[in-house]
Amino acid sequence: MMASVIYQGSLRCSCTHLQSTTVIETDAPTDNRGKGERFSPTDLLCVSLATCMVTTMGIRASDMQVNLDGTTISVTKYMLSNPRRIGKIGIELQLPEGISPENQSILQKIGDNCPVMKSIHPDIELEINYQWDALPNS
Repeated sequence: MMASVIYQGSLRCSCTHLQSTTVIETDAPTDNRGKGERFSPTDLLCVSLATCMVTTMGIRASDMQVNLDGTTISVTKYMLSNPRRIGKIGIELQLPEGISPENQSILQKIGDNCPVMKSIHPDIELEINYQWDALPNS
């Protein structure tokens, strides 16, 4: 087992990562009778995609002696109804300057093929934008 989840009532869950004891709480969004005080479960799916992309890119970048520190990612979620679901995920990565076009291509392929990306249902539209040279290299 990797995590435990406790439903706390009022549409809130507490999720504990067993190895680290880190806790994430979720709320239902305000447009679905929730408080919107925490990430919603669908927010976490979208954020999981972004973090998986940059984490797998970071693993490869480390092997290549390329620094991705400071990379920022904007995540946008678009919901559909009937049935309620994620219809589109927008991911915009702003990456450090000074990475060669060859390494950019390698890293982008890694991000585009991360495990979460490969787990997303094909009906969900993905809009992924890599902005290379968007940040000063740290």
